[in-house]
Amino acid sequence: MLRTALRNVLAHKARLAMTVLAVCLGVAFVSGTLVFADSSAAAYRAAASKNFAGIAVTVTPKDSPDAPPGEDRTSVLDDALVRKLAGVPGVAAVRPTADGSATLSAADGTPLRAGKAWANLGAAHVPGANGEDGRYPLVEGRAPRSGEEIAVDGGTAAAGRFRLGDTITLATDGPVMAKRLVGIVATKDTRVTAGGTLALFDRTTAQQLFASPGRYTGIDLTATPGTGQAELSRRVAPVLPAGRAEATTGAAQAAQQAAHVDTLTRGHAKLPLVFAGVSLFIGSFLIVNTFTMLVTRRTREIALLRAIGASRRQVAGSVLAEAALLGLVSSAAGFLLGIGVAAVLPGLLGTGQDTLPDGPLVIGPRPVVAALGVGVGVTVLAAWLPSRRAARVAPVEAMRSAQQPPSATRTRIRAAGGLVLLVLGAGLLVSLSGVKDASVQNLQDAMLACGVLVVALIVLAPLLAAPVIRLAGRLTGRFGAVGHLARENALRDPRRTAATASTLMISTALVAGLAVVGHSTAQALDRQAAAGLGADYVIGTRTPTQGIDPAAVQRVAAAAGVRTAAAVADVSLFVGGGVRQIAGVEPAAVDAVMRLDFVDGSAKELGPGRIAVSATLAREQGLAVGDRLDAGIGRGRDLSPYTVVGVYRDNPVAGDALGDLGEVRSSGFLPGSVQRILVTTDDGAASGAVGKRLRTAVGDNPLLKVQDRAALVHEAAGSVGDLLTLMYGLLAIGVVISALGIVNTLAMSVSERTREIGVLRAIGMDRAGVRRMVRLEAVIVAAFGTLLGLAGGVFSAWAVGSLANGAVAQYAFVLPWGTLLLVCLLSLAVGAAAAVVPARRAAALSPLRAVAEG
Repeated sequence: MLRTALRNVLAHKARLAMTVLAVCLGVAFVSGTLVFADSSAAAYRAAASKNFAGIAVTVTPKDSPDAPPGEDRTSVLDDALVRKLAGVPGVAAVRPTADGSATLSAADGTPLRAGKAWANLGAAHVPGANGEDGRYPLVEGRAPRSGEEIAVDGGTAAAGRFRLGDTITLATDGPVMAKRLVGIVATKDTRVTAGGTLALFDRTTAQQLFASPGRYTGIDLTATPGTGQAELSRRVAPVLPAGRAEATTGAAQAAQQAAHVDTLTRGHAKLPLVFAGVSLFIGSFLIVNTFTMLVTRRTREIALLRAIGASRRQVAGSVLAEAALLGLVSSAAGFLLGIGVAAVLPGLLGTGQDTLPDGPLVIGPRPVVAALGVGVGVTVLAAWLPSRRAARVAPVEAMRSAQQPPSATRTRIRAAGGLVLLVLGAGLLVSLSGVKDASVQNLQDAMLACGVLVVALIVLAPLLAAPVIRLAGRLTGRFGAVGHLARENALRDPRRTAATASTLMISTALVAGLAVVGHSTAQALDRQAAAGLGADYVIGTRTPTQGIDPAAVQRVAAAAGVRTAAAVADVSLFVGGGVRQIAGVEPAAVDAVMRLDFVDGSAKELGPGRIAVSATLAREQGLAVGDRLDAGIGRGRDLSPYTVVGVYRDNPVAGDALGDLGEVRSSGFLPGSVQRILVTTDDGAASGAVGKRLRTAVGDNPLLKVQDRAALVHEAAGSVGDLLTLMYGLLAIGVVISALGIVNTLAMSVSERTREIGVLRAIGMDRAGVRRMVRLEAVIVAAFGTLLGLAGGVFSAWAVGSLANGAVAQYAFVLPWGTLLLVCLLSLAVGAAAAVVPARRAAALSPLRAVAEG
């Protein structure tokens, strides 16, 4: 039986090749993702270990209740402590550091890699006895020597298009600075190599920026040969100021940093795994369909084996052996392809200025085992049902020339089971349609319901094939006899047609559902981002702890094309035991930059001790105009009485409450600063020229964002953009595997209908007619799968819309007609394209030979 299985595999190489490709894609994504994850982790560990290779212990300041009031925490790390540490037995060298955060502007003035504030590093260049800094060795130029000079690493220079001698604008936590680039260094810091930036200053300048004059943020110690890190840490501890500084080994720092960067970039490995799961799930239907057709095709052969003594177990084992051989071939090919996927993933995921650390590919046992398990396991599981069907073949019944249709009992059982699953899936989705709580449990229930609904459609597909295809046949009937024959061929075996269409149905359902949810969410975010905003531009900070210099407000107001520039101070509001947000504004400018809908009162009465609140806050606290509210604004948190002068409908621009600008600004994290500037233009529209003038007015500060309405919407819809990217990736996978399934089915169908095609050719059908008939049959199958997929996907998206409404305010169910139409046209085009080779093969049959061989 094993020889028989091997012979059957070799006898159907062309048909099985498409199944191998489908499984190969899934294995490639799985193994490639695992290789990529292992390689990235090794690159992070290697970079971190190199970066801390020469550091045995680092001394850092520690918050302490015993510290003098108002004293900076870094004040304990001074030159006196450096000298003490140098005298500790086992210390070979001492390197004081002054590190912090510095955000740079690229050569074109745009912020450079500003999306990763944790990786925008600023540090002091600390030369050793040889004049070189071992941590940041020079590659080109020289080290900075004054406060007007700077050095950067090679990756930052390449990303920002910097050259020696260029003037670089940057900011640390305040106004923008300009410094001349004098050197380029190398670094192994994983925060930088994972997509960050590095700016080096001379020691005095770094102390002024990140600590205080004569003070440091850390002190690195190198151990003498034979002294362990843990031992040196114990020797250093007695020298440190009690409770105000601590010692950490270099190994512990390397592990902490590698884990931190790995956590921040862990999501990169998830997207390929999603693609792998989808491709394997869809590909399993292609495998089932292929083996089902092969079993049907070899019915007489199986009957002969049964007649000469083969048992049911041997017949089933033969089919499963074929599947195992197929899985081994697919696993080997998929693993090799997966290595290529792992090699290109860093470039695909590290788009733009955000790069991933380089390193060699690490191929461990996990990807190999996963490739074998996925490839062989999925293929054998998919072939299990066809193997049981083959084992049930009776020798006498199988000798009949006509294929036996499924019994009425099996059809009724299938219909009953499908209806039960349909009611369960649809019922659970409908029950969730009124739930607005986007909790984890509700989301899991929604995913389960969608999965049950898809399974129900798969079970019912053979029963739905006849009515749907007859409906589609009205269109193909316009092609005359060829169209009628194409419809009847599709109806000849509803189970095969349904299995072929299921691959396209699943991918279409996924894409349609994601497209509807994504489009509806994007529309909601669009409305939410622009709702309540009367300004044409918003200038804001990148982090809540930053502020905008009030002088920048005056420069913005004086810029050409600006009609109104209103400063806004955003501060925490402590009320009713909770924390809200209050926006400080000038009452006279509110109407010009915000679209407020007041239920009662107005913003004109704002002033010291008088605030306006949102409708939600008013409802929660039971407030109305004229009421007194005890609240704390900003740092002090001391409760003070405030008079409510207005209640407005919820507004994302205004926040929970509005207060007087002067009062709110004085209580902020950075007293006197503001967090936003709302700008209206003379012509009431955004333009590139005005945007450039606004960036110039704020000094091209990379810590500030200058955004028009379109940019605000784009930023708010960032996660939706990732969702749409995932959607198109799923569509591509589904299209490829669906095309393989259609090709496989049509090739088998043409082979089965050799005599029939020969008769058609003999009675006058030309080659073009045969090709048209096969193509129309493919289009009918594709249309059937597309219609089922659209119905399931759109219904699921409608049902889970309430959950999205609970997560995204102003969510409303909106159909993306353009995208859905594109999906339909693409599916039909896939069906027509998949039929090219089978149609050409059918048309090439010689009438006489076809009749004789059939």
